[in-house]
This record gives sequence, C-alpha cells and structure tokens, in this order.
Amino acid sequence: MFDTSTRALAPEKWENGQQVLYNFWRLDGSLGTVHPARVLSDDGRRLLCWVLAGTPIRVTTSPDGRGPREMPLHERFSGPRVPARSVWRGTSTLRLVYEDRWASVWWFFDPLGDFRNWYVNLEIPQGRDASGVRRVDGVLDLEVFPDGKWAWKDEDEVEPAIEAGRFTEAHAARLRAEGERMVELAEAGRFPFDGTYCDAAPDPAWDLPTLPDDLLR
Repeated sequence: MFDTSTRALAPEKWENGQQVLYNFWRLDGSLGTVHPARVLSDDGRRLLCWVLAGTPIRVTTSPDGRGPREMPLHERFSGPRVPARSVWRGTSTLRLVYEDRWASVWWFFDPLGDFRNWYVNLEIPQGRDASGVRRVDGVLDLEVFPDGKWAWKDEDEVEPAIEAGRFTEAHAARLRAEGERMVELAEAGRFPFDGTYCDAAPDPAWDLPTLPDDLLR
C-alpha cells in the first residue's frame, strides 16, 4: 500500500525551472530511488523535466553497501535496503512523463549535447504528490535509437522481480503491452520518436536541484 498522506497537496501544475522529485516507490510502500529534476513544462498531466548531470540522487543499497548491479540476480529484488546518496552521472536527460501512462520517455545526449538515443522506462503510474511524480519501476525497459532500431532491456530481471513481490504477473503483462505500444510508435517514427526535443538543452542558468536530507534517514 502507498502512503497517500501528502498526495492531496499536489499542485495543479509546476512552473518552468521549479524543482520536482521523480520518486520511485515500491508496492510495499517503501521508497526507492529519487531523482530531483527541473521542470521544463507541465500542464498537470504531462510533465517534461530535466535530470541534470551532477544532481544528487537517492538510491537504495543492501546494508553492506552493495548496489543492485553488484548483487546476484536472485538477491537483486529481495532483502533489506537502506537509503544512500549518489549522483546522476554522465549527461543530463530530458524526461517526459504522463501521469496515467505506464512508461516515461527519456532523451539521452552525449557529452557534447548531441542526441544519442531514447530510453523508454516502463513504470506503474501512481499520480503525483506535493514533491513530484510517483512511479513504480517496471524493471523491463526499452532502448530506441535514431535509426529506428530498438531493443528490450533487463528482460532477465522480470521474473525475479515478480517472485520477490515487486509487482504481479498482471502488472508485468501491462508493462510489456505498453512497451509494445511504444515500439509501434518508434517503428512508425511517431512522437515521441519523431525528432521532437532531440535538439533540446537545459537552461544554463539553472542551479542543480537539491536532495532533501530527510530522504536519507
């Protein structure tokens, strides 16, 4: 069950340059990764935001400090987790998230700011609250390239995530269906895979967002 105590406080929309949190919750009500972001535009349902390179983020690790990729597959979605501070490394990413859709789309750029590829992050939507958007990571993802080629990501993690109770078989089916819908758009060269925002860049006047200290307690 999700904590809904602050969800009613969500604003009608966020303003350009405002900080929001891209929150990844779990179905057991625990908080996972959090990415602070700067808003490019928002209409209350469709948020476009930047996660800037160098932004402090919240991750979760095993009590001995191992991240998910350092754990064997059978441990990756089970066992106790503790919050830890990390940093969004590499380059800034532009993210498009609709409040009721089961995926967000991320634009990745190279160090010179040239567009590299899209990443479809499959997610279970949980609305928004006063701090930002609430999503459940769907594990399975999709990578889409400018030439129209695409590939599934992390297919081997889906069954272990279901077995660990991260989500159900029904959730997994809905997530894959959303991925297949996005593949159809990519193969047809339709939005968001039509070149829109591929020349975008974050406002150089923006400061890096901050990570609230209470997220690490």
